[in-house]
Amino acid sequence: MISAIYERRSIRKFIEKPISKEDLTEIIESGIKAPSSKNRQPWNFIVAQGAEKEEMLKFFRMGIAREETGDALLPQSRQHIPAAKYTVDIMEKAPVIVFVVNSLGQGIASEMTPEEHIYEICNVQSVSAAIQNMLLTATEKGIGSLWICDIYFAYAELSEWLHCEGQLLAAVAFGYADECPRERPRKAFEDVVIWRGEL
Repeated sequence: MISAIYERRSIRKFIEKPISKEDLTEIIESGIKAPSSKNRQPWNFIVAQGAEKEEMLKFFRMGIAREETGDALLPQSRQHIPAAKYTVDIMEKAPVIVFVVNSLGQGIASEMTPEEHIYEICNVQSVSAAIQNMLLTATEKGIGSLWICDIYFAYAELSEWLHCEGQLLAAVAFGYADECPRERPRKAFEDVVIWRGEL
């Protein structure tokens, strides 16, 4: 998987080629194999394709419209709404969207004790590991992917559309790439790593 780590890119242009159910199943199964805090496995995966995906995109656009003109969940982030609209256009072209839900999540508006908050953080870490597994497996199969956080511009609407227990955390678009983006710049190793003790 080392090569997949270095070759993975965020893909925003897709060709019109379906992903086989076998490949998609293996991608999701790799997510299920991720480590999780206390082996809670706090994840659910909702796969949207075809007409269901089109219906979901309507809810996403409704949410963005509300963020622009109504009761905004992210009032300090309105400058990012054009990027969210672009994300919806990307999702429209991708053949498959997988929504990832923290099945044990309490929701972004929930009041939590410090202990509950720690559990929430640990569960989010676990779900994030599952997403990364899926991205790397897709890369190894020659399938492009895009980890999407702009879903929070339509959080209520997408949660209503998903109609499932838990907290919506992210979406991932999957499809065969119609671009070969260069690697994005990374911070220098020495700027992010602190060595302590003898090696």
